[in-house]
Amino acid sequence: MNLLRLLPATLLCLPLMACGGTSPSSTTDSAGKTVAEASSTVGKEIKDATDKARREIAQGNIKISGKGQARAEITPDGRLLIGGTESPTNEAQRRQLQEYRSHIAGIASDGMDIGMAGARLGVNAAGEALKGVFSGDSEGIEKRINDEAAKIEAQAKQLCNRLPAMLASQQALARDLPAFQPYATMDQSDVDDCGKDNVVVRAP
Repeated sequence: MNLLRLLPATLLCLPLMACGGTSPSSTTDSAGKTVAEASSTVGKEIKDATDKARREIAQGNIKISGKGQARAEITPDGRLLIGGTESPTNEAQRRQLQEYRSHIAGIASDGMDIGMAGARLGVNAAGEALKGVFSGDSEGIEKRINDEAAKIEAQAKQLCNRLPAMLASQQALARDLPAFQPYATMDQSDVDDCGKDNVVVRAP
């Protein structure tokens, strides 16, 4: 693994070491603290953004689309709005809409978790790379990064495992609520292809 390529900003630290007479160990400690602080800040910003998105999903309308169709939305209480106008539904159909909505919300939540984990991995990898430049512990760093990448891949697989139930819910809703049919755009290929192109880049 070429640590300098992973973290070009490290080059900026080298002149400071030479000019300041800083020892490698103290520089490593300082760099570690700086990266930790940056990681904490980035992590908080991401968490705040995802918390806001989760609230919007839970409390707001979930938008769905169909090719050439007016925008549709599913409300938290299970109403279907098409082009801003509520479509007539009975109690059973509203329950189905809420069930389908819950699948969308669950997958969105899982996706946000994966996004947060990926962002943390990126920041942590940069910090590990910086420390590795000074410590020479490239093998240990590669293992730690790859272990984290493996966890993200496992999370992605769990997301894919949600899709069959979501597809079944969509198909049942399209069967029982004709107004929803143009928005039932998911098919078996979406289930089969999930995860095929999702590869977490690991340290070589």
